[in-house]
Amino acid sequence: MRRASDPLVVIAGCVAQKPRHGGHTWQFLQYLLGFRSLGWEVLLVDAMDEGHPADGARFLRDLMARVGLPDRWALACGDGRWLGRSREDVLAAVARSALLVNVMGYLRDEQILDAARLRVFLDTDPGFGQMWAELGLHDAFEGHDAFVTIGERIGRADCTIPTGARDWITTPQPVALEAWPVSPTDGGAFTGVASWRGAYAPIDFEGVGYGLRVHEFRRLADLPRRTSLPFELALDIHPDETNDLELLANGGWKLVDPRVAAGDPWTYRSYVQGSRAEFAVAKGMYVQSRSGWFSERSMCYLASGKPVVAQDTGFTELLDTGEGLLAFRDLDGAVDCVEEVWRSPRRHARAARALAERHFAASQVLPRLLDRLGVAAG
Repeated sequence: MRRASDPLVVIAGCVAQKPRHGGHTWQFLQYLLGFRSLGWEVLLVDAMDEGHPADGARFLRDLMARVGLPDRWALACGDGRWLGRSREDVLAAVARSALLVNVMGYLRDEQILDAARLRVFLDTDPGFGQMWAELGLHDAFEGHDAFVTIGERIGRADCTIPTGARDWITTPQPVALEAWPVSPTDGGAFTGVASWRGAYAPIDFEGVGYGLRVHEFRRLADLPRRTSLPFELALDIHPDETNDLELLANGGWKLVDPRVAAGDPWTYRSYVQGSRAEFAVAKGMYVQSRSGWFSERSMCYLASGKPVVAQDTGFTELLDTGEGLLAFRDLDGAVDCVEEVWRSPRRHARAARALAERHFAASQVLPRLLDRLGVAAG
């Protein structure tokens, strides 16, 4: 039961456009469920300029009803219509909210942005936006009051992501632990859910080419063959990528369709929790820039009691590693890490959940973020 005095946070982003991407949806659910658990009122504001708004609205309606937030969403359509909550309701809500969190600057409605007392840009793809702005290609940061990034090493001497003279607040992403209970599994494979290329192109910045996940993964393609252990990827890869598909097949990777294995939030959660552990490869941008980026997906594995073997982006300076979370920089290091997890699964499983509770629980991450933003926790 919400009280009129409950503080309100508005989360703006793109959910309806990706109804078959369970992990993407969870990235937003963590914030909505996390703030709700702290006693906040929440509102998700989305927009669809293309596609089928009715399908997007149906997805949002069903999703939000299932998580107990049936009337806490609004979808702006390209033809001026609003589905879910009305534009007038959204404007009124934004005006009384404590803050509006604009994920990757997706919300571009100036009237709605202007109505917010605190407009927070949340950067979940560190490096890309900052370099685009520095190169004069696109500045998504304009029109915001505060800047938050999950690239937790931005501003450090060896991190090559430009700050653009902005005062970046760094934070890990939160995990709503109650939605990710420990799921013991003695069997299963090392798994991962990933996009081979993603939405962005590589970037050349100050004489360095910053790549994508594909460029990092190619260097690790022999891992299953080197270890004789089972590896499975729910991989979004175009069928025309024949050379890379052959490379992965020769390396011993089993590929499954992510739209089937992890296509909605609930199958995604089941896929993660049915794994033995995660094997996570980062985008070249995150690795080369020493960004400190750490995946929200990896946090879901950890919360579920699943060890994570992840490519180091600089996060080893920020997180406890060695038990539950193991980091590698090259193929030999990856071999050592996965073999260690395979030898001692229960020890690493216990450490994984403890790490999630210690570092990523929404009950800790969100109040700390609010404090750094100068917002009363409610």
